[in-house]
Amino acid sequence: MRKQLCDTLVSQADNPRMVFLTGDLGFMALEPLQVALGERFINAGVAEQNMVSVAAAMARQGFDAWVYSIAPFCYARPFEQIRNDVTFHNLPVRLIGNGGGYAYGVMGPTHHAIEDYGVLLTLPNLCVYAPVFDEDVPAAIESASKETRAVYLRLGRGEQPAGYAIPDYSPWRQLVQGEGIPVIAVGPLATTYISALQDLSDSRRPNLWAVAELPLSRHGLPEALEQAIRTHQVICVAEEHVAHGGFASELSLYLMQRGVSARMLHLHAKAHHYDRYGSQAYLRAQSGLDPQSLLDTIQGT
Repeated sequence: MRKQLCDTLVSQADNPRMVFLTGDLGFMALEPLQVALGERFINAGVAEQNMVSVAAAMARQGFDAWVYSIAPFCYARPFEQIRNDVTFHNLPVRLIGNGGGYAYGVMGPTHHAIEDYGVLLTLPNLCVYAPVFDEDVPAAIESASKETRAVYLRLGRGEQPAGYAIPDYSPWRQLVQGEGIPVIAVGPLATTYISALQDLSDSRRPNLWAVAELPLSRHGLPEALEQAIRTHQVICVAEEHVAHGGFASELSLYLMQRGVSARMLHLHAKAHHYDRYGSQAYLRAQSGLDPQSLLDTIQGT
């Protein structure tokens, strides 16, 4: 999604109030944006706490401030500055975390962003965008740029099957239809399940939904999805995020408050540390987030 990010921000570079700060990252990818912005493209160096505080000060002065880094260095290292300088003052700083989930797999737990949106959504005045497809990025950025509060943009990689007709961007989209139970996946993880579910018979095929904006209170559940949960009385949630503080926890509370009784099946990131490290796909499989694990989970429901 990084190319789509760069192309979209370049198209907005004629906004004289736009500034982009990077924590010494983006080489061989963001050079067109650097050229387009000139002195408004700032390499803040490996000093993420300072970078976020500077962005907060610039937003306070009316600048359209965007902050970019590898995901854990965008939210974990400068968490105090996001909390105190950005959200407590309700400043519209746009934090861009590249490589959500296990995207930087072989680099180990320091580079895994599997508690990011759960941690950030404990703060006030902040919302999260998790584009599902690469093609979502322009619409997500356009929407995020209009937010009057802080934004965390969690970038990953869309992995939809070849020839799949991508629906227009929306906070909620149904990607696969069937007569089976509803399945909700957060962000681009949803794209990895499309082929496996499409191969099932209609009677066994789940209804796969993807959510791209959090918290849940922003948009609630689509009426059709809530009705499916009420009908089947079971829901499966898949998220490349630890169980604590994740989307499933928020959904459970939401359903409880609305009097919806449903058993929840939860696929989530199991650990930061593994005996071996590999690609994102390998670590998803280790956590039971791969397509076969989803099929095994929903079998017999």
